[in-house]
Amino acid sequence: DRLAKLPIADIEREHILQVLEPIWDTKTATAERLRNNLERILDLAEVMGLRNGSNPARWLGNLSHILPAPNKVSKVQHMKALPVDELPSFMKRLRQIDSIAAKALRFAILTCARSSQVRLAEWSEMDLEKRVWTVADHRMKQGKAHRVPLCDEALELLNSIKPDKAVGLVFLNINKPLSENGMTSVIKKVMGLDVTQHGFRSTFKDWARTHTRYPDEASELALAHVNDDKTRAAYARDELLELRGRMMDDWGEYCLNGKPTPAKVIKIKA
Repeated sequence: DRLAKLPIADIEREHILQVLEPIWDTKTATAERLRNNLERILDLAEVMGLRNGSNPARWLGNLSHILPAPNKVSKVQHMKALPVDELPSFMKRLRQIDSIAAKALRFAILTCARSSQVRLAEWSEMDLEKRVWTVADHRMKQGKAHRVPLCDEALELLNSIKPDKAVGLVFLNINKPLSENGMTSVIKKVMGLDVTQHGFRSTFKDWARTHTRYPDEASELALAHVNDDKTRAAYARDELLELRGRMMDDWGEYCLNGKPTPAKVIKIKA
């Protein structure tokens, strides 16, 4: 609200600090994402000729001299995850809950996506014929579009809620975006479990490691984890989309029926 009332050309470092400092120590991850977004917006404003001068939200050589580094004030918190062997029964119960939040949670689990990616997913990102969901680059943590193969269960879910005019957000709650706590509320209040939505990404990783022979590169790409290793990154030039499609089909089958995937050797091209 503070920044919204200011002309973009008048935003200075002091205004950025007024927004960031109150939450920098207590909600560090949120504050860091906010700073990144502000920096990108102000960069765009400069390119469009709406402001001049250095970017007041820039970290290096600017806010880094004033605010403590995020890794100095935030502690890594491991999200509570559901044991992989309990997932099929959980999904069976979840399918019986007919709410948009429950359906969004199912979709998040079936696609291994983060909460914000699902809550703000748009129909324009969905290619139901090619069975691919392309998360727009501006909604990804690393600023790069992410393609997600859709399994049968995910496609069935989308088709069940697809309106005649498929535009706008996929998961609308009475014409409003699903709240940040929507999926968490289903897990904790409706199903009575002390796990997190984000923790299901760990459940998927456990499944890939213990129930399949898929290469680690495939499951890491499914989670949209950045790969800094040049050798392993070479495998991912095509994002291993075909291989990941088979993997997500097996994941969907496991979520639905609890059937372990038959052991098989997967070959990938270097």
